[in-house]
Amino acid sequence: MAAAAAAFVAMFAVMALAWGVQWRTGRAGWIDAIWSLGTGLCGAGGALAVGEGARGTLVAACALVWALRLAVHIAGRTRHGPDDARYAAYRAEHGARYQVWLFRFLMIQAAAALPLIGAIMLAAANPAPGWRPNDAAAVALLILAVLGAGLADRQKEQFRRDPAHRGQVCERGLWAYSRHPNYFFEWLGWFAWPLFALGGGWGWGWLALLAPAEMYWLLVHVSGIPPLEAAMLRSRGAAWRAYQVRTSAFFPWFRGVSGGGVSGG
Repeated sequence: MAAAAAAFVAMFAVMALAWGVQWRTGRAGWIDAIWSLGTGLCGAGGALAVGEGARGTLVAACALVWALRLAVHIAGRTRHGPDDARYAAYRAEHGARYQVWLFRFLMIQAAAALPLIGAIMLAAANPAPGWRPNDAAAVALLILAVLGAGLADRQKEQFRRDPAHRGQVCERGLWAYSRHPNYFFEWLGWFAWPLFALGGGWGWGWLALLAPAEMYWLLVHVSGIPPLEAAMLRSRGAAWRAYQVRTSAFFPWFRGVSGGGVSGG
């Protein structure tokens, strides 16, 4: 319990730091980079604290791989591109009270990270001895998710860098089968922690399933797809509406078939 409490308190401190960084730099994109890195670091630290032997080290290493990949990507986008459209919309909505509202919002983001950190710690705390098929599947799934999200991000970045594509909608590669393939792979990776945590006769491992459940809810219904698609509708208009009709929102699916994903925007 003490290790979990320390990890949770640290996450609130991380998001307070994120608020200060965006206030000093004027770029809200740093928030998501710091959230990703903070979640991974707090999860890895908690995993090392509660895990025994190789399992704790392996789980911590997996958490850091996920966090570093995502944080580096978002940081690069923040440094070299426009500020995050979602936070720009929040700034316009809240006006002079934006910074006060944002601090409260970031504390909610810190709270939202707690089940995710908890899942990583549960994965490390599983007392099952030795290397199990579950563990191999967890590592393989996390590698697939990190590579898939990285590929989606690279495809989008390459598309954006071409001046000929200005104002257009990316429908290349993975983006031809899902409007948000990066989100899909990020969500998929969170099933690695339940795979680590379940089995071995340990009764608490099922709680790690809260992580992918929460991540799906956040990405699909709260802070992922809805505000991003609203921004894309404002900037791309009819082109984005046509893309919505022929492309699944979340789960990769066949072109022109709407049954493979959730609605969005």
